[in-house]
Amino acid sequence: MRDDRELDLVLLGATGFAGRLTARYLAEHAPAGLRVGLAGRSERRLAEVRGGLGAAAQAWPLLAVDSADEQGAQRLARTASVITTTVGPYRRLGLPLAQACAEAGTDYADLTGETLFITDTIGSCQQAAVRTGARIVHSCGFDSVPSDLGVLLAHQAAAADGAGDLEDTTLVVTAIRGGISGGTLASVLGQIDDVRASASSRRIVTDPYALSPDRAREPALGDERDLSNARYDPALGQWTGPFVMASFNTRVVRRSNALLGWAYGRRFRYREVTGFGPGHEGRGRAVVVTAGLTALLAGVALHPTRAMLRPLLPKPGEGPSEKAQRTGFFRIEVHARTSSGARYRTNVGARGDPGYAATAVMLGESALCLSLDRDRLPSQAGVLTPATAMGAALADRLRAAGQTYEADRTDPA
Repeated sequence: MRDDRELDLVLLGATGFAGRLTARYLAEHAPAGLRVGLAGRSERRLAEVRGGLGAAAQAWPLLAVDSADEQGAQRLARTASVITTTVGPYRRLGLPLAQACAEAGTDYADLTGETLFITDTIGSCQQAAVRTGARIVHSCGFDSVPSDLGVLLAHQAAAADGAGDLEDTTLVVTAIRGGISGGTLASVLGQIDDVRASASSRRIVTDPYALSPDRAREPALGDERDLSNARYDPALGQWTGPFVMASFNTRVVRRSNALLGWAYGRRFRYREVTGFGPGHEGRGRAVVVTAGLTALLAGVALHPTRAMLRPLLPKPGEGPSEKAQRTGFFRIEVHARTSSGARYRTNVGARGDPGYAATAVMLGESALCLSLDRDRLPSQAGVLTPATAMGAALADRLRAAGQTYEADRTDPA
């Protein structure tokens, strides 16, 4: 916390679907005395949200602001020590705020799953953030906290054992139940349109090291394309298929490795898949789910079929029901083999819809971590990832909040 700011923490987008969930989480878990504000375009709607948050939040100030406006973003960035935002699509709406936070020395956290937005902030915010000491932290939700912390914890466990660098490392989604909101869908569609319209954007999105701070120094490890079909993996002993967010999460994790001076290893190969189990049953599930995912992505990528699907898809401000949020969950395993042949597994999981209920916990705890745990955070500034900005401090907070982040050696030491 900084004494020279009016507030310690501001949540921007508090009237949106993900924003309301995060506001509720902060109202229930922010310690007394933390100066929290709610921001958005409509003070009336902000007041409605605050009215449903309970007594602890009724004194929180409301800030009416359009974050896409440069002057409004600059005023907001100077108001608080930490700004967390759920306002997307981020590439269309979020850059002025990220730039303003970098210039003001204000820590920033968001939920983006847009590779192109992060490349924009790296280009326009990195130098200013390093100069002012700001942490610009992207992807503080289901994209990409489980991936980023899961690999970090495997690395830390291997390092503590003196077991060598991480080499072949695979994240496997073993079970998941959740929905999608209109805001998330808008971000996905926006990036699809950018990629279709621009060859340079397409090259960025398909580059496994698109987010590296030093692309020329990245290793040449052969084919690192994301899995696109059903495939049996003998190392995992099961059938696998694509994981829809792999093409984003893998870039974030590789950026973490590079920002840490390639601490995971120079031969760190990382991928993400969905696991379907062994045998004929596993193969059948892998083939069916992969075909369905491929058809859905093709459908929303083409404007004629997208128009046909629109009535079936959530609109901005809409998302999973309360029951769906409550009954959702995810379970993930990160399997790593080190240069010495040792094997590690990080178990990551949480109750609640992954992209909403569980993400509200991740974003809320990220905001609290940046606000309250500054003496535990790495000293690095700039455009960062959850692992490089908060690391073990965030993992500890998420465990205390009931989520699972545990790394263990799985072979005899």
